[in-house]
Amino acid sequence: MTEPSPPQTSKAPRSVKYVLMLGALAALPALTTDMYLPSLPAVEADLHTTQTAVQLTLSGTLVGGGIGQLVIGPFSDRFGRRLPLLIGISLHVAISLLCSLTPNIETLTGLRVLQGFFNAAAAVVALAVIRDRFVGSDAAQLLSRLMLVIGVAPLLAPTVGQAIAGLWNWRAVFYALALIGLVLVAIVWKFMPETLPGDSRSPGHPRHVAGAYWVLLRDRHFMALAVIPGLGLALIMSYVVGSPFVFQNEYGLTAQQFALVFALNGAALVLSAQLNAALVRKFPPVRILRTALLVQLSLALVLLGVVATGAGGAAGLVAGLWLVLSAQGMIPANASVLALHNYGHMAGTAAAVIGALQSGVAGLVSPLVGLLGGNSLSMASVMIGSCTVAVLVLALGTPAYRNGGWPEHAGHGDGQRVSAD
Repeated sequence: MTEPSPPQTSKAPRSVKYVLMLGALAALPALTTDMYLPSLPAVEADLHTTQTAVQLTLSGTLVGGGIGQLVIGPFSDRFGRRLPLLIGISLHVAISLLCSLTPNIETLTGLRVLQGFFNAAAAVVALAVIRDRFVGSDAAQLLSRLMLVIGVAPLLAPTVGQAIAGLWNWRAVFYALALIGLVLVAIVWKFMPETLPGDSRSPGHPRHVAGAYWVLLRDRHFMALAVIPGLGLALIMSYVVGSPFVFQNEYGLTAQQFALVFALNGAALVLSAQLNAALVRKFPPVRILRTALLVQLSLALVLLGVVATGAGGAAGLVAGLWLVLSAQGMIPANASVLALHNYGHMAGTAAAVIGALQSGVAGLVSPLVGLLGGNSLSMASVMIGSCTVAVLVLALGTPAYRNGGWPEHAGHGDGQRVSAD
């Protein structure tokens, strides 16, 4: 059982500036990955290496990010939100500059692991700050608004990265990432208040941190909800890694046409997140989550039928993907809010587990697209697998689909911590 916490209020600022600030922080890891994507061939040629070695620089960023969240989350519960954030982003700036000077692929890979490790502070603290100030539907609504900012990153980052590399070279992309980090440091320093009071901070010694993780790992409801955003990211990454080859090699789209399709499908994530922000005002997050997962699985099966039959050609595939991705905007925010509901007293640690699972699950699942053939059928199959596992995890790991539902989450949330199984 957990002890009751003081009721959380919804008096924290919800202005456009506040949402943009938290959204920019949460989007930093995605920017770090996506701005670099168009430069992979240039890196391969410039550093005289192989395609596989260059791809490891992407995997290394994800691995570093997953480990970083597990370390930085408890650190933020001990020392507050601002200090870990300022340190993490500052080191992101320094490492970005070192990446621009790297002489070989081995050094670049190591630096990218460190870059992922330290900029994980931005993502984990952004989520912890929301839990510090909001619970229930209020938190889900704010997270959905953040998706509008976060969703812009994969839409614009590759184009911006390509433009920068085209004007200068791939090393200039890391100068741009360093500049983004400097701007974020200035914004956090001036505008972001500390949201974790001193009397709410954890002791922070290793035994306490290990104990906190043990509590989370033993809570089957928390773990079930925490892995669902990771399965969602696995679905998205399966689309991201597979779609360039599917649309350009299999369906014959040009690079410009593919960029348009990529932006269109990215808009589905952003729009559905905004729909979720409206829905959580009327419906509890658990109801939206359980419905969205079933709808997404049904749409993924339709997508498989479109791919298997070739119905509609490229247009049919785009429509199918758009529908599947449109359901995704209603899943991570609600799952994260429900997972964090009982753990306001260690929101940084809990957010770290959610973030680490996102990186880890997505990193393990998305390569299956290539291993299964790299075509449209393998892409759709991996996406269906991710949807299926997510539904099973929610059904078997929580009472969400059982008779009587989940009483403690049936309402919109009153700011109280409830007992954990």
